[in-house]
Amino acid sequence: MQPAAELTHRRVLAIALPIVLANLTVPLLGLVDTAVVGQLGEAAPIGAVGLGAVILTSVYWIFGFLRMGTTGLVAQAHGAGDTAESGAVLKRGLLVAGVAGLALIALQAPLIWAAFRIAPASAEVEALTRTYLDIRIWGAPATISAYALTGWLIAVERTRSVLLLQLVMNGLNIVLDVWFVLGLGWGVAGVAWATLIAEYAGLGLGLWLCVAAFTGPKGRILDGPRLKRMAAVNTDIMLRSILLQASFTAFLFLSAGKGDEVLAVNQILMQFLQLTAYLLDGFAFAAEALVGQAVGARAAPRLARAVRLTSIWGVGGAVALALGFALAGGPAIDLMTTAPELREQARLFLPWVVAAPLVGIASWMLDGIFIGATRTREMRNAMLGAVALYALALWLLWGWENHGLWAALMVLNAARGVLMGLYYPRIPESLGAPRPAWAMRRTRGS
Repeated sequence: MQPAAELTHRRVLAIALPIVLANLTVPLLGLVDTAVVGQLGEAAPIGAVGLGAVILTSVYWIFGFLRMGTTGLVAQAHGAGDTAESGAVLKRGLLVAGVAGLALIALQAPLIWAAFRIAPASAEVEALTRTYLDIRIWGAPATISAYALTGWLIAVERTRSVLLLQLVMNGLNIVLDVWFVLGLGWGVAGVAWATLIAEYAGLGLGLWLCVAAFTGPKGRILDGPRLKRMAAVNTDIMLRSILLQASFTAFLFLSAGKGDEVLAVNQILMQFLQLTAYLLDGFAFAAEALVGQAVGARAAPRLARAVRLTSIWGVGGAVALALGFALAGGPAIDLMTTAPELREQARLFLPWVVAAPLVGIASWMLDGIFIGATRTREMRNAMLGAVALYALALWLLWGWENHGLWAALMVLNAARGVLMGLYYPRIPESLGAPRPAWAMRRTRGS
């Protein structure tokens, strides 16, 4: 789709809905992995696959900036009609991914050692997890490259290709899981080999889907100023993401400090927040693509329309989720646990989950807007301020027990939205639009 095409609700949905469907395939794969090794009738293989997947996911998550940074930079090049730079951004991303993946392979021994120091396990689980990691680590270049490929596809509004990529990768993974584990009896190694093969199959398909980036006009991959800009954008995103992940990790750690029951209840309720992210990401990704294109074209009216349309759908999705959690949250909790005391406690704190999409929608959508505009320094600074307010809220509300933890989490998401909202006028102003009367003019260095 050409960036000059009319911005409509249909266009927003064409970008967002395939992302929502693609996201929903992710937990399905984890469910199948667990179910397949569960057929072996032993606890250790299940624990090993779960622990190994968490370790690698945590490591790969660090490189998630490649997806977001690639989307913003490519969308702007696409909006400016600079096809050569659009392809060059992807090639730079793949170069970073290749180097990072090879580094992880080279450093696998100390990485695995450190992981077991942080999360010790029984001798049997640790041995099986090592088997899993020794195989899966070779997929690092493919997995990290997928971030850049997905970012490019989102930026040029080819999210159906993203859905196809996820369906093929996860579908192949599931088929090979069943064959290798239940058919050939490979156990935990079979799960790892299935994922490794699917990762490289996904890399091959992703490169084919992005062939236009390689066959179009050639741009300078090692252009100094553009490499410097890419590094700055990605560094800001990485720091912001680390702060965000640390905040949610702290929430669970503090939950554990209030007792096993509180930790279990919050772990159950966090699944609702994960579902919220999966569903609302589609609209945030649409904002990344459409805002980035508007900024690249230096079209302030188009920027305003992109922000308005994507935000309308984001708010609509948040309201629908809140209503869904209010009406179906209780039965969903009953599906996740059979313990009467956990069901009762989870229902007590369910209103916080109902409120979460409504409180957090501004931060979700503004993340997409700022990534598309590559205003990543402001996004990072807003995250720093929000984390400081989150820490203050935790301290002030500690006596409220678990209600205090949830209230502080709401403060975090609300603060992110408010602080980025204060920075937002800089984006249209950079395109020549007048600054809103309510926005106080700030110095550029703030």
